[in-house]
Amino acid sequence: MCQLLGMNCNVPTDICFSFTGFQARGGATDVHSDGWGIAFFEGRGTRLFLDPQPSSTSPIAELVSRYPIRSKNVIAHIRKATQGAIGLENTHPFIRELWGRYWIFAHNGNLLEFAPGLDGSFRPVGLTDSERAFCWLLQELRGHFGDEQPSDEALFEALHVLTLAISRYGEFNFLLSNGNCLFAHASTRLSYIERRAPFRQAHLKDQDVTVDFSDVTTPDDRVAVIATQPLTDNEQWEEMPPGSLWYFAEGEAVLSRATLPGPVRNKS
Repeated sequence: MCQLLGMNCNVPTDICFSFTGFQARGGATDVHSDGWGIAFFEGRGTRLFLDPQPSSTSPIAELVSRYPIRSKNVIAHIRKATQGAIGLENTHPFIRELWGRYWIFAHNGNLLEFAPGLDGSFRPVGLTDSERAFCWLLQELRGHFGDEQPSDEALFEALHVLTLAISRYGEFNFLLSNGNCLFAHASTRLSYIERRAPFRQAHLKDQDVTVDFSDVTTPDDRVAVIATQPLTDNEQWEEMPPGSLWYFAEGEAVLSRATLPGPVRNKS
């Protein structure tokens, strides 16, 4: 299983602490050694770092872990290859433009026999089921809304329908962001935590590193961190129910919808 990491905040925040623990899962504390990547939104631009080498030994990952890039939305991925060879073109996250904004996508899972019709507006470069799913999602969103970007709430509702369609083909844990907000689908496993005042100490599971967030935040800060498995061992993470789509904005979970039979849930 690949590893996902996302962050959504109400103010630009660095992800150095979380990424330090996450980085170790790429070949040190876990077996995911087929590449890694991370994308940071900065205004309308993005910084994208990709490396087909294990993150635990990657000099680029070491740079990222020590470089306090501040962003309101971050998506990272550590790969265990299922479809597509190990290589830069198959390394997540993937990036595309839609409605004059960059979109970032990363997927954990395996979509069997997923061969959607693509009209050429978004085409995969690599050979992963993940990139095919990303291209199809953007194609269908543009087909549904046309040339005008909808609200993030309307995007969430449309994305819910599309996620239902793709989920029939297998595991489809994913993170998706347009820089305004972050969408997360827990097909099988994702957890999240919301950090807000009063801030406390946190200790990583995968590295013996502790940070006191009260020293590096203000009382108004809010930060939501999403990960395949909890990154810390002294905080209470919430496990997302399998088969649920989530919408994060300004550092908190705003909405969720079931993508398996079950009740609709709103969270404010």
